[in-house]
Amino acid sequence: MYLITWFSVSRIANREFVEIKKRFGLAVQRRRRAEGISQEELAMRIGADQGYVSRIEAGQMNVTLETVEEFAEALGLDFADFFDLVKPPGGTD
Repeated sequence: MYLITWFSVSRIANREFVEIKKRFGLAVQRRRRAEGISQEELAMRIGADQGYVSRIEAGQMNVTLETVEEFAEALGLDFADFFDLVKPPGGTD
């Protein structure tokens, strides 16, 4: 029988949190490239700077739902449809 400690649970949760940030960043990057726009153009559309977009695409930033909505609109997507891009391959979460 395995003993699950708070430490092990928090490590798993942290790893999943990092993973979702990376999946979100990759979804932004793929959609941006599919639209044929630069990071600078996307940044301008959401009222941010290019470095912010770069950090998001690299999975280094935690974003709010408002930011997700801004990215979705700037990339020509419905808010709900954007989440489909963020799902893990073959995943349902």
